[in-house]
Amino acid sequence: MMKTNKPAIDPALVREIANLLSESDLTEIEVQHEDLRIRVVRQPPTVVAAAPVAVAAPAAVAAAPAVPAPLAPEVGKLDPAKHPGVVASPMVGTAYLGPEPGARFFIEVGTVVKEGQTLLIVEAMKTMNAIPAPRAGTVTRILVENAQPVEYGEPLVIIE
Repeated sequence: MMKTNKPAIDPALVREIANLLSESDLTEIEVQHEDLRIRVVRQPPTVVAAAPVAVAAPAAVAAAPAVPAPLAPEVGKLDPAKHPGVVASPMVGTAYLGPEPGARFFIEVGTVVKEGQTLLIVEAMKTMNAIPAPRAGTVTRILVENAQPVEYGEPLVIIE
């Protein structure tokens, strides 16, 4: 009988990954280390009534435009991921704006930051990862709430 050298799967690690999945809005996560690969997938709940019910509108309301003209040009400005000063999350985890619960936040809108200064923390698998400012500037928008789950590449802060 030939024995293979496959690494044993640690059930505690699988539970920890599954907990990370349930604490965030993610539906799938995959972790790979050397020859060991663990993939955990959560099926979203089935939605029974996903489509809105159409209701006939009175003739006077139907004549009104669906989107006011002044809002249309601003739609492109609303996507913070395309802003040149965006700081995106380098990992999946939970964003914390302060160093500990109840402490003052690292930044607020209007804060002038230096390159390398901590903007916030992203916790991933029980590890606190400081997210530094990639450049000096002024924080013009904070796009996440404290203790909010974030995904890889999700916009966190805009520095101008």
